[in-house]
Amino acid sequence: MRDYNAFKDNVLAALERVAGDAAIAADAEAALWCITRTLPSLLGNPDAARRPGALPEGAAAASAATVFLVTPDRQYHIIAAPVNFQPEQYHERVPLTLGHPGHVAATRRGAMLADTSHHQSFVKILQTFRAASAMQVPLLWNGDYLGVLICANAARGAYEEIDYRACETFARLAAALWMAHDGPKWLTTIDYDRLPVRSTGA
Repeated sequence: MRDYNAFKDNVLAALERVAGDAAIAADAEAALWCITRTLPSLLGNPDAARRPGALPEGAAAASAATVFLVTPDRQYHIIAAPVNFQPEQYHERVPLTLGHPGHVAATRRGAMLADTSHHQSFVKILQTFRAASAMQVPLLWNGDYLGVLICANAARGAYEEIDYRACETFARLAAALWMAHDGPKWLTTIDYDRLPVRSTGA
């Protein structure tokens, strides 16, 4: 049985550590990495993968996190601060309208997918494994959409409402850190024409 009190204590400790580390990060993306490298082991029920049928056939337990940042031309997300993504997906461009991240961009509302197989519109963007559950929370600042914080897990039912609430808190921190480290200026330093594009979820 999941220990929710211990989870809350761990989240508070992680917030304290992340805020301290990110305050001295070298740049805006490094600050986001302080968050994304923390979330895969922090969020989600660690026992979820042991439930019968939780893992799709042939799948192994795995989790990942990243931030999709909207590009200055607002045509794409780029994959930033990825954890447990394939190396070739680093700074990959993803059309702004693609999949559930596209829905978050359009609505500025987050999504928790307890079982992605129940969502016909789910698009596989992560190439390391197929996410069987996922959380996606927008980064917002003064009403402006900055991107989306994404957590993914190979097991169905890995995330619960308490995980989503924690993810929302980290997304708000991520937005503040992004702006404090002048993230919009950092985005202007990237040569987007040289970045790979994922036009579909295949």
